[in-house]
Amino acid sequence: MTDLALSSSLALAATHPDPAFPRFHPRPALGWINDPNGISFINGRYHVFFQYNPSSARHSQINWGHVSSGDLVRWEEHPVALSPQAGGPDSAGCWTGVVTSDDGVPTAAYSGIKDHGGHSQVVIARGSADLLTWEQNGHVAASMPEDPLVTAVRDPFIFRFNGARYAMQGAGLCDGRAALLLYTVDHMDSWQYQGIWLTTADPVAAEHTPAEIWECPQLVEVPLSSGGSTWVMMFSLWLSGDDHEHANGVGYLTGSLSADPATGLPVFAPASGGKADLGRDFYAPQIVQLAYSAGSAAASVPAPAALLWGWANEGPGRDGRRGRTQEEIDDAGWSGVLTHPRVLSVVDGALTVTPAPEIEAYRGAAVAEGAAGSVAVPAFAEVLVRGSASGSVELVLGSGAGAQMVYSGSLAAGEELRIFIDASLVEVYRVGSVATTLRAYPAPGEEWQLTLPDGATADVWQLSLPE
Repeated sequence: MTDLALSSSLALAATHPDPAFPRFHPRPALGWINDPNGISFINGRYHVFFQYNPSSARHSQINWGHVSSGDLVRWEEHPVALSPQAGGPDSAGCWTGVVTSDDGVPTAAYSGIKDHGGHSQVVIARGSADLLTWEQNGHVAASMPEDPLVTAVRDPFIFRFNGARYAMQGAGLCDGRAALLLYTVDHMDSWQYQGIWLTTADPVAAEHTPAEIWECPQLVEVPLSSGGSTWVMMFSLWLSGDDHEHANGVGYLTGSLSADPATGLPVFAPASGGKADLGRDFYAPQIVQLAYSAGSAAASVPAPAALLWGWANEGPGRDGRRGRTQEEIDDAGWSGVLTHPRVLSVVDGALTVTPAPEIEAYRGAAVAEGAAGSVAVPAFAEVLVRGSASGSVELVLGSGAGAQMVYSGSLAAGEELRIFIDASLVEVYRVGSVATTLRAYPAPGEEWQLTLPDGATADVWQLSLPE
């Protein structure tokens, strides 16, 4: 593949007619996207699949879209990987799932929806070695459990523990609790239900991950800053009537994984938790675990590391920000964007999130160095804020009566913030903490303005595609 081909997805974004269309987060030029799926690293390439409706900017008849990259910077868009099969278990949509290697064969396990509003089943598809072509024969590995407590099931995730392969699905129970279901997976074609694994009856889970259904469950081993590792569970917190509003966002639990002395099955014991992102416009992340060697020479990332992508949806404005109506979204012809890849670690029992160091390759010309006070910021920019005294940082879109406060946060002495603006997507990373994901839509002629407290400075770079 040529460098031109590798960067084709982002290069085309630069000429998109909608000024709100992100240029540095790969996605198709048109259509709806949501949850990242099947994230994997195979033969030196990162593959990111995602729920995708190529026909409209609405959530319907979901396929799996597909992009890949060798360096997390230059992305190539591929043909649709999975599509609904007429009369099959996924006739109403190929929803969230994972890609794993099954005896060397790339294998997708995903939620198939046969009837709109119906229960999901775990459907299996087999891929080619390069993940570019897929065989769908409608094979179902797990159906709705015959458990009277379980009323909703979705989003399979596969993990390994003590040399064995397991799977879990998010669920809702008839008594209103959110739950995880556990499966043994001796054979990918036939999963064995082991029962309800964890619920919001657990006090730690109830405090940090309250929901009626746990969606998009994740379980990975994450490095500790002090050495060693811990286990992190992550859930998207579904409530009745969410309709892509996601008021509870995404939560996580840290804890230990051990073997039950009687059955040998894994037991997860939560110890603490929190929010995986502080913005309202973040949902359905997926994590891939790998022995990750950061491309940036300045970076020092423990291995094995966990990389996360999340989904930022369109929608009504919040907290004084203008949003887009469904009619405006239809006119634009696209909806949804994935975040930058994020590296996860745990410091003093709390999750920390940083942008993958490779993202620094998007830094172009310096717009400002050591700026103070009020700083103009381009529509496609990276900002590094450093504080020498406590105060508040504000990012505003526009001016006068129509100005929108997009981000406002405290800054302590010695603290750093990294802010990425990609048209209508804003990602704020607080060093030593989690990120804040936000959407805001510039009107023609509107500019971004950053206001810094006394003693704080900002370096600003224009984003550009590397040659």
